[in-house]
Amino acid sequence: MWGTISAFVVYLGAMVVIGALYVKQTGSVSDFFLGGRRLGPFTAAISAEASDMSSWLLMGLPGVAYLFGIQEALWTAVGLAVGTYLNWLLVARRLRKYTFHAGDAITIPEFLKNRYKDASHVLPVVSAIFILIFFGIYTASGFVAVGKLFSSVFGLPYILSVLIGVLVILAYTLLGGFLAVCSTDVVQGLLMFFALVIAPIGATLALGGPGVVAERIATLGETYMNPFVDPSGKPLSLLVLLSTLSWGLGYFGMPHILVRFMAVRSDKDMVISRRVAMVWVIIAMGAAILVGLVGRVYVQPVLEGASSETVFIKMISGLFPSFIAGIFLCAILAATMSTADSQLLVTASAIAKDFYQPLLRKNASEKEIVLVSRLTILIVALVAFFMALNPNSSIFRLVSYAWAGFGATFGPIMLFSLFWKRTTRNGALAGLIVGGLTTIIWKQLSGGIFDLYELLPGFIIGSLAILVASLLDNPPSKEIEQEFEFVHSTK
Repeated sequence: MWGTISAFVVYLGAMVVIGALYVKQTGSVSDFFLGGRRLGPFTAAISAEASDMSSWLLMGLPGVAYLFGIQEALWTAVGLAVGTYLNWLLVARRLRKYTFHAGDAITIPEFLKNRYKDASHVLPVVSAIFILIFFGIYTASGFVAVGKLFSSVFGLPYILSVLIGVLVILAYTLLGGFLAVCSTDVVQGLLMFFALVIAPIGATLALGGPGVVAERIATLGETYMNPFVDPSGKPLSLLVLLSTLSWGLGYFGMPHILVRFMAVRSDKDMVISRRVAMVWVIIAMGAAILVGLVGRVYVQPVLEGASSETVFIKMISGLFPSFIAGIFLCAILAATMSTADSQLLVTASAIAKDFYQPLLRKNASEKEIVLVSRLTILIVALVAFFMALNPNSSIFRLVSYAWAGFGATFGPIMLFSLFWKRTTRNGALAGLIVGGLTTIIWKQLSGGIFDLYELLPGFIIGSLAILVASLLDNPPSKEIEQEFEFVHSTK
């Protein structure tokens, strides 16, 4: 036990120290929110994927594979891998260029405001509201993961466990801003990667090798390892397949991932970043599914319900001495922290830069905006903390809801903004509101077509709203069209 505690203390201390190292580099708003646009390709790639996957990768996805087999986990992973590739291929380079030329925008709401010359500020305000709603849910999922981790490993009360994680995340996010977040993300992303790869290999060897594991998994039934049938043995329905694959659409609207594209030092670095990101994603998600499958025969007695999301914890704790186990278990904390810190920072930037400044204090200094951002981080963390107080919350389900919300709200308008010159301010506003509200309403309904993952209908209906509203609206101004053409013509 003391070995595990020591590993956690060392790890948490290192993250806070990294945050403290960047205190002097967060004087300006651009530095605090976007690191002065000086991320290298490797840092950008690992930081983007670490902040993307969160504790969902080490707890949510293995938990689904553990309970239900390969079906939902595999197709979700396929959708995410395709979405990751297309996001880096289609969006990354163009967004980096466009945000720089569109008034050097440092947040997604500010980019939308500058892209459509929105003097009313309605686009950034609506964007900030949706970011606050969905990142509250997303951040809460990370706090749930921290609570489950500390209570499972150390036997601490769940609420105390959540509180410890929140305090550490706040410490280095408040201190160092974006550069601290990205630097810690690299450390955390590599730790997550190696922990996921080593865990199923170690468990397989402990059980007697791949042959023994395969034989034991076979006893769980034919449906467990068949990706084309559901757990009841029926052929996989089109509804389920579309729901799982549609996870990939979410990438186009994830603010905490998109800001990594904006922060890369040069759009020419994107090819290297894309290759690094795809290697990380494919191997890490494949390993996470293996954790669930191998864990089903390694971890006994069988875990039920939401406790299935602790399979990685049980596996690591049983395989390694306490200090080594502690290092690998820090990967869960790394996954949680790498996402929660990014979400808190993006939320703070949206509220301070795109809500507070334009509506309440137009002449606010950069120092004041950074201060308001730090206060916002504290408030959002407090709200997410209260949302995370139920230990029976499912990390997978919380993440899926927030993911759908962002994907449907921002995904369509980001693609239309980057690729369709005819998009108007009113079209963008319609897409934001319709996509976001469709997700929220669809989530409350069930049965028949409403069992479809809310991201897909939200994305489609939001896209149609942009298309129809833009065509019914007056064409964009010459200034907007010329800027669009200039960005597309630059190499």
